[in-house]
Amino acid sequence: MPTRPRPDPGLPLAADDLWRFAEGSHDGLSHLLGAHLDPSDGEPACTFRVWAPAARSVTVTGDFDDWGGDTWSMVPSDAGIWSARVPAVTAGDRYKYRVIGADGATVDKADPFAVWAEEPPATASRVWRLDHEWGDHEWMAERSRHNAHDAPVSIYEVHLGSWRYEPGGYRALAHQLADHLDRTGFTHVELLPVMEHPFYGSWGYQTTGYFAATARYGTPQDLMYLVDHLHQRGYGVLFDWVPSHFPTDAHGLARFDGTHLYEHADPRLGFHPDWQSAIFNYDRHEVRSFLLSSARFWLERYHADGLRVDAVASMLYRDYSRAPGEWIPNRHGGRENLGAIAFLQELNRQCYLHHPDTMTVAEESTAWPGVSQPTDVGGLGFGFKWDMGWMNDTLRYFSEDPVHRRWHHDQLTFRMVYAFDENFVLPLSHDEVVHGKGSLLSRMPGDPWQQRAGLRLLYGYQYGLPGKKLLFMGAELAADHEWDHEQELPWGLLGDPGHAGVAAWVAELNDLLRTEPALYRGDCDPSGFTWVIGDDAENSVIAFLRHADGHRPVLVVCNLTPVPRPDYRVGVPTAGAWVELTTSDDAAFGGSGVVNGSRPADEIAAHGRPNSLSLTLPPLGVCLLAPEDG
Repeated sequence: MPTRPRPDPGLPLAADDLWRFAEGSHDGLSHLLGAHLDPSDGEPACTFRVWAPAARSVTVTGDFDDWGGDTWSMVPSDAGIWSARVPAVTAGDRYKYRVIGADGATVDKADPFAVWAEEPPATASRVWRLDHEWGDHEWMAERSRHNAHDAPVSIYEVHLGSWRYEPGGYRALAHQLADHLDRTGFTHVELLPVMEHPFYGSWGYQTTGYFAATARYGTPQDLMYLVDHLHQRGYGVLFDWVPSHFPTDAHGLARFDGTHLYEHADPRLGFHPDWQSAIFNYDRHEVRSFLLSSARFWLERYHADGLRVDAVASMLYRDYSRAPGEWIPNRHGGRENLGAIAFLQELNRQCYLHHPDTMTVAEESTAWPGVSQPTDVGGLGFGFKWDMGWMNDTLRYFSEDPVHRRWHHDQLTFRMVYAFDENFVLPLSHDEVVHGKGSLLSRMPGDPWQQRAGLRLLYGYQYGLPGKKLLFMGAELAADHEWDHEQELPWGLLGDPGHAGVAAWVAELNDLLRTEPALYRGDCDPSGFTWVIGDDAENSVIAFLRHADGHRPVLVVCNLTPVPRPDYRVGVPTAGAWVELTTSDDAAFGGSGVVNGSRPADEIAAHGRPNSLSLTLPPLGVCLLAPEDG
């Protein structure tokens, strides 16, 4: 009978690391836990560490022991961290932890800190190094100006697997994405979660690998290449990140050591009824350290320019999507999740402490106060918040037949009541083109020409308003069907002049956003916006000015009916000629060709201003004008 190797725990963790881990503030655990190959060129070996405090025993098993499962026992510590140093382990080896839990059950678990895994549906972790020779030094040195509150930011939201089917994975997609951004002019890409997930149909939102780039498109280095290449081409990259819930797959985090280690034991706190997934226990210090470390990992090791944090509202409220009796009040008797609030505040403190030139963005759908306010004044500390209210109001309005829009005018104007309460992103996201909602184009009323005109108007209105911009992939093509993650985008639509016109219009808006400071400098400042016409519900017309100190203002005028309006007078703040920068009704974009060109400001008072322009408002169109002399 072969002799069983004596367990070798490897070098112990430093006392400070253990204290910070248990205290809930450690954001560098990826350097300590998981699988780490010896740095030397000697005999290959790997140190494995996993947190499983209630486990009766843990062994590490994999390719290196032919999955025997009883060779490499791990040694526990007082902190509940099991360790083993295993010889003859090389990069690419698959492995799992065989855990005999507190409940007596034996389960093979993937490594919560694994940096790579088998391609699903396989579920083993892989030993891997994260070396990469970065070439984005110029971008990193100056990216603070690309991610600032007063920078032009337009985000292209992408699901990699269905953007374009590409057998070359991350590396091939890097070049194709950059070329597409060159054509369309977006400043940033936001990737739907690229962390490992077992169910492709979750789009990445059911994460099992909080440190692992999904193997569906290549290695970790391949994903690094994608980020690196986009940076070198001048584009920022945001990662969608999901600290709100996780799936209950047997190999994942749920009941990791035979107890509810990462999740609350009580399903009224620890199970999400909508998503059939587990909810992190934010009151447990070690869980907070795990999530903080994951966030820092993507910013640090992958040079991500920011994190879009999913489903923040579900974290903030204990009664989120629950009926009375299905939730437990906090210690004060309220509905707020105090542990989640503290975690989110610490998350943002840590992110901006270590990477002040990045951004964190909250998907938060309620009126929670101070989401994007600093933590030292009681805010959650996010850099930006998605304006879900604007998205819902706007799409409801645009779905109305134009003849009825006069009765819904407040759905356009209400947004400016709260527009500067937070630092907002205006999203037209993936959530709006799934689950039977159809495409954005299909939600526009009228014949095909009117639908495309309405879509161009929608985008022009979005880009004119204060706030950063976000469009989900396919919006620029005027996709005519609901998004299907099993199919790539309908690129053939660009062969149709009407769809190509919408794509050209999106490129025009992004170019204008980059070149006119008035359209972005005041995105988060009330001084950057002034109403000119907000009360013409009868004609369904709105007009407003965007401002930036030291730069010319931009006038945005929207006609939300298919009726052209000649000699429509709009008050302006200065005399002289005003030039039409662009209009969605230009024939180049598929419009009817109503353009204004250069117009002199008449000495006729209107809308509280001494001068005014006589304009022809295009049908279902938006025009943007500025003083000709700058």
